[in-house]
Amino acid sequence: MIVMTNMIPEEKIEEVRQANDIVDVVSEYVQLKKQGRNHFGLCPFHDENTPSFSVAEEKQIFHCFGCGKGGNVFSFLMEIEQFSFIEAVKHLASQSQIALPEINDSKQNKLSKEATTLLNAYEWLTKYYHHLLKYTENGEKALKYFTDRGITEETIDTFELGYAPSDEGVTAEFLFKKGFHQQTLIKAGILSLKGEIATDPFKARIVFPINNHLGKTVGFGGRSIQENHQPKYLNSPENELFHKGSLLYNFDLAKNEVRKKSEVIVLEGYMDVITAYQAGFKNSVATLGTALSEQQAKLLKRYAETIIICFDADNAGIKASYQAALTLRKIGADIRIAQVPNKSDPDAYILEHGAAKFQDDVLDQSQTFTKFYMTYKQNAYNLSIESDRINYIEEMIKHLATINSPIERELYIKDLSAKFELTEETVTNEVNRQVKQTTQLTTNRQVPLPEPPPVFRQYHNRNKTRLAFENAERYLIANLLKNNFTEKIQREIGVNFNLDIHKVIVTHIYALLEEYETINVSQLYDKLNDEELIQTITDIALIPISDSISEAEINDYIKMIHRQANEQPELDKLKNELALAEKNQDSTQAAIIASKIIQLRRNKG
Repeated sequence: MIVMTNMIPEEKIEEVRQANDIVDVVSEYVQLKKQGRNHFGLCPFHDENTPSFSVAEEKQIFHCFGCGKGGNVFSFLMEIEQFSFIEAVKHLASQSQIALPEINDSKQNKLSKEATTLLNAYEWLTKYYHHLLKYTENGEKALKYFTDRGITEETIDTFELGYAPSDEGVTAEFLFKKGFHQQTLIKAGILSLKGEIATDPFKARIVFPINNHLGKTVGFGGRSIQENHQPKYLNSPENELFHKGSLLYNFDLAKNEVRKKSEVIVLEGYMDVITAYQAGFKNSVATLGTALSEQQAKLLKRYAETIIICFDADNAGIKASYQAALTLRKIGADIRIAQVPNKSDPDAYILEHGAAKFQDDVLDQSQTFTKFYMTYKQNAYNLSIESDRINYIEEMIKHLATINSPIERELYIKDLSAKFELTEETVTNEVNRQVKQTTQLTTNRQVPLPEPPPVFRQYHNRNKTRLAFENAERYLIANLLKNNFTEKIQREIGVNFNLDIHKVIVTHIYALLEEYETINVSQLYDKLNDEELIQTITDIALIPISDSISEAEINDYIKMIHRQANEQPELDKLKNELALAEKNQDSTQAAIIASKIIQLRRNKG
């Protein structure tokens, strides 16, 4: 008999925390670079072009200096994945192969009941389609489709490729036997309704499971392998789990390789990705039959420094490459456009020429956006006509004026000059004139900056100059978090800090010290759900504390806090007297009292 519990034992939570370094976990979502003792990257919680997101490996916490979000490894996952605390612990325990007791977390699960049902249905369907492909007579033709294209059994298993049976009622019957309800499956698009019969929309098609970034199947792509079976390509309809504009095919398998290489290859089709992955290009992903969205672009930029677009080399593929490049350029990504020779596609080229040639002749020959743009835009003009040549040159000059790098700009000025037998001086002057004109236009159009969002204001307000006693309290808390003089601070101050928020924080710290001999700030976050508390603790945890702090320094902080506690009643009394003097319009007495208040505050620092 399995005993269900509503809580995870503290020792298990601690075991999971220690088994999952926050740098490793965050690196699965953010490209981090080490600077000094910490790691920095673009914040995943707000849009930015300059990294302000910091991960402190020593303290096992993260903090964004832009939006103010902070926490430990669990709170990071709760924020980015919208997990509950229990879900975050369970996810990391699974990653590190730590067994947890059976947890009754139905109230904590942030997915709707319907979404949870759909995940289960997709999981069963993935296994079902995969089995039909590999082990049934019905799937032989589909299996031959893959093997004829050089796809190995290992790759078929890796991508869990499948086949939907031609008998349109069999899939529905399978799902009903597993306990799923027809109405739920039809509403989600897993089944279709033909008259009064539930049918499989993917019937007689090879099936590509589409996973979210956690590797959970949330939809399918289908391809017809029979003549005149339309539509040839089919995707699951959008539902609570499946949004084509936010998912990338193979991202779950590719993300670690993308992070390692700081480079991602964006392909056009499922077979392109599967063939490329099998050939060793494991940092390959694809859109889901739609144009690259801004959300997908931001996801790629977060993981990779360089994004290589490698679509089919036909006219439609080149146009799609241009549109994808514009989307990526809009968010400031470093883009390369690779084109497959002879108007081929990546899948066919790798099959015919092999991985080495694809690397040498396609990826290594990828162009910068400007180089691609200059070639792409030529198609809109007849360069044998003088007026078209002039218009083309003027369009290129406008583009060159947008390039910030002087070296890159000069390189393309030389290319443009040579191509049309113009002097470099002439082209340079025109580019500079365009830069000046654009700058003036931007200056004239300047409008007042919008007020920053509340979290931004709140964050910066917290960093205004503090009084000496407040800094003393913060430094004592920072030392408690480093396990410095914990007994002394508890004995001589206890919870008698002056600021209420500091009293709450030390109460939690002392409770942890009752359980553990030494503590770290990461443990503290698990006890809190108040945003202001979490941000305050994060601020304090980032205060640099010397390992060799002396007892004399601690004594100075304690004296400051005691002095504030002793003088506060006097300050409150003077404030009341000042209010009374002003009410009585006694300016002389008010000035004397105000002078005393100023002196008292000056003594506090």
